[in-house]
Amino acid sequence: MTAPPPREDADVDASSDEYARRFSGAVGRWFLDTQTRLTLAALAGLGAGATVLDVGGGHAQTVPPLVEAGYRVTVAGSHPACGRRLQPWITAGRCRFAVAVFHRLPYRDREFDAVISYRMLAHSVHWTRLIDELCRVARDRVIVDYPSRRSLNAVSYGLFEMKRSIEGALTRPFALYHPRDIDAAFGPAGFLVRAQTPQFFLPMVLHRLTRSAPLGRLLEWPARRLGLTQRLGSPVIVRADRRQA
Repeated sequence: MTAPPPREDADVDASSDEYARRFSGAVGRWFLDTQTRLTLAALAGLGAGATVLDVGGGHAQTVPPLVEAGYRVTVAGSHPACGRRLQPWITAGRCRFAVAVFHRLPYRDREFDAVISYRMLAHSVHWTRLIDELCRVARDRVIVDYPSRRSLNAVSYGLFEMKRSIEGALTRPFALYHPRDIDAAFGPAGFLVRAQTPQFFLPMVLHRLTRSAPLGRLLEWPARRLGLTQRLGSPVIVRADRRQA
């Protein structure tokens, strides 16, 4: 008998206060504002009251804007501790939280209008199986993010110790993906990738080093205008839609 893959638990670190501090300050708010804008755009058209499952969303980055936008949000975490930062929204009845095995989510096929999973593919132990399961429980679309192999992340391993010194002990090696890898993974699950939208041209760690959101925007502007961000940027937010019969 083939042993099951190790448990997907990258959300444990991402749900910690230490991880949240990486997104504090003006630069961190800029990062999250960019992510939120692209996430809401990827969800556009679902309609008021649509159901969203956030797999690995204990970082509490997506729940507040999704709730404010009128979505009914459920977060799946790999460990009870992953719900700690969500307590204000859980207590207020504005989102639900459940502990789950991400390769066997405790939900029916197509139970949610949309499924989101951020910060998971970069550290996944079996990423194609994870995508299969996200697609299984999504009725309309799946939204994920990933670090791109086509970006300056390609040289990131040579700068890893510098990156760790800036971002803290939770920084760890991560997998890189090519857009073709992502297209190929969604296809067998019955989904078609509609958009892959990179967020930044320069590595986020360099923006953290400057500690200036206005400077970061200025540095990003030429690459965005020249189309370099779309071709070579990272991390990439992916929208994949279920193919219609």
